[in-house]
Amino acid sequence: MARPIVGITTYLEAARWGTWVREAAISPQAYARAVEKAGGAPVLLPPLSPVSAGDYVRRLDAVVLAGGADVDPALYGEVAAEEPDDGFGGPQPHRDRFETALAQAAVEADVPLLAISRGMHVLNVALGGTLITSLRESLGHDRHEAAAHAVAVSVSSKVGKAVGDRAETGAHRRAIRRLGTGLMAVAWADDQIVEAVELQGHRFAVGVQWHPERGPDNRLVEALVDAARR
Repeated sequence: MARPIVGITTYLEAARWGTWVREAAISPQAYARAVEKAGGAPVLLPPLSPVSAGDYVRRLDAVVLAGGADVDPALYGEVAAEEPDDGFGGPQPHRDRFETALAQAAVEADVPLLAISRGMHVLNVALGGTLITSLRESLGHDRHEAAAHAVAVSVSSKVGKAVGDRAETGAHRRAIRRLGTGLMAVAWADDQIVEAVELQGHRFAVGVQWHPERGPDNRLVEALVDAARR
């Protein structure tokens, strides 16, 4: 059986090779390795015109919305909180526009979708949801930003069926405030911050705050590839 084709979104950054410095579409290798290990064939998707998103989806068996810089708060009617520089720089409107269109197209076409970290925020905003721009300011503590932490997972959800009733998420400063249309929370921190979501009625549209492509546990990526085969 042919490997399902899994599109992975990319960063658009200045990159150096030899004496050249050029704008490049790049991706941490962990995403492609995880997809290949799960039985899929990874392809990288540069953030081009949102108009092309539907064409991408029609030729793909599944989509991974990768992590990266925060989604521009202007897309969901908020003003960015003042935050320390985390190395990602400011908003990337070109990427935001392309990925929200890609998420919408995958949802409409019932194409399996795994949205990771920033990707979960993109999926939520694409479906009309909003985000908390600063968990520290909203909650009055910095536990989410300071360290990795455990989350409880609904065992009846697609996420729970893949990973069980517990998971661990890395540090993050933003989170879902209002769920997008059709999305259901399926994992929570101990203060009820949403750490994973899935789209009701969709073959497989899952968003998680953590990075399943890192480390030895590849079960969520395997679940994505299995859904693509079906």
